[in-house]
Amino acid sequence: MIKARSFGRLAIVFVVGLLVWLLPRPAVIEPRAWRLLAIFVATLTGIVIKPLPMSAVALVGMAAIVATRTLTIVETLNGFSNVTAWLVMAAFFIAAGFTKTGLGARIAYALVALSGRSTLGLGYGLVATDFVLAPAIASNTARAGGVVLPILQSIARTAIAEDEVNGRRTAAFLTLTAYQGTVVTSAMFLTAMVANPLVAQLAANQGVAISWTTWAIAAVVPGFVSLIAVPLVVYRFCPPGVSKTPAAPALARAALRKLGPMTFRELVLALTSVALLVAWSVGASVSLDPTAAAIIAIAFLLVTGVLRWEDLLHEQEAWNTFVWFGAVLMMTNALSQLGVIAWFSSQVGSRFDGVSWGPGFVGLSLTYFYSHYFFASNTAHAGAMYAPFLGIALALGTPPTLAALVLAYFTNLCACTTHYGTPPGPILFANGYVRLSTWWQTGAAMSLVHIAIWLMIGPAWWRLLGLW
Repeated sequence: MIKARSFGRLAIVFVVGLLVWLLPRPAVIEPRAWRLLAIFVATLTGIVIKPLPMSAVALVGMAAIVATRTLTIVETLNGFSNVTAWLVMAAFFIAAGFTKTGLGARIAYALVALSGRSTLGLGYGLVATDFVLAPAIASNTARAGGVVLPILQSIARTAIAEDEVNGRRTAAFLTLTAYQGTVVTSAMFLTAMVANPLVAQLAANQGVAISWTTWAIAAVVPGFVSLIAVPLVVYRFCPPGVSKTPAAPALARAALRKLGPMTFRELVLALTSVALLVAWSVGASVSLDPTAAAIIAIAFLLVTGVLRWEDLLHEQEAWNTFVWFGAVLMMTNALSQLGVIAWFSSQVGSRFDGVSWGPGFVGLSLTYFYSHYFFASNTAHAGAMYAPFLGIALALGTPPTLAALVLAYFTNLCACTTHYGTPPGPILFANGYVRLSTWWQTGAAMSLVHIAIWLMIGPAWWRLLGLW
């Protein structure tokens, strides 16, 4: 039975969709395209306020499309044949291998053993762990919450808790560093966060192609600068109570000894992951689609026994993501094909007549970045705002690849601002180590650092690469 609170939120979703439906339709937009826009806006509203789980909201949206005969059932289901949706799900399955085999924990403990003699070094070790795992694990929740957090908690309990006050302050520093680190690593690879493939697809709909390789190479310089800055900025706003952690490397080595030698499953997974990253990097030159490479890798892991079919069936987040992701892809593709996004971009872009693209795009980018205060999901933010903002940027005359990349990276980096900006935030904040005011102050400072890096160093690097 639906709770009163959920019923109220459902009512809000319905009213929002109805209001858009009843707005005067522009003559250049056909009736079914306007109906689809209303259902799309209502679906995104549902994804944001969550009267039902995201997949359920998406399914209701699909039902509304079919019931109103806005699209045929074949058109409504074509999002599930999209290669991007399958790439996202494949990345979740590979991530499951890192958790189930213990390879993710082994990598994390090895990095802590190398860098953990000081608290600052320990922070860099946690960031490095997230970075190493990011290309193969599409869920920043799985990385920060499933791999980094348990190690952070173990270290906080044993290696740095000289006294309660200093122990909590040090744990607060490590918590914020882990969160801000995963925000950056999520931006650095196409497969590091579930919204990134959606962003790439939305950009492709407007004629801007971003491959896995292009995304990674373009991000490497500004990304590493941001990763270097993260522990330093957090250290300034949330200083640890303990500056030296001599026991941390020993703790990590003890954990590695407990894990024992690398197993056959870990070795196969490691080699497969390396091969997959190589395939994603050079796939375009050898006509190998990234999704095809991922499916081949998963099949190999199943055949070798690294993963079992039951493991894939139990990955509920993968299947949930596949449902809502496919539905959102279907709607955005249809809106693009029916000319709604182009119409919206031309309407808003005309308001910027006389404004050069440079200042206009900076203002647009800052609006896109800081609007994330109103979102608790990168995916909801991207689904609602990426396509129209990219369209407006292109209407201003912004170089297409520059516009697409800045907004793509900002889709992730904007989550630095709050404790709810992306799913790992609530998980890490729930430990109670970091005060809310400290989290937000650090996030505000970090946002300025990221904006400066990705709007100055980033474009200069991309210019050198010939991307614009």
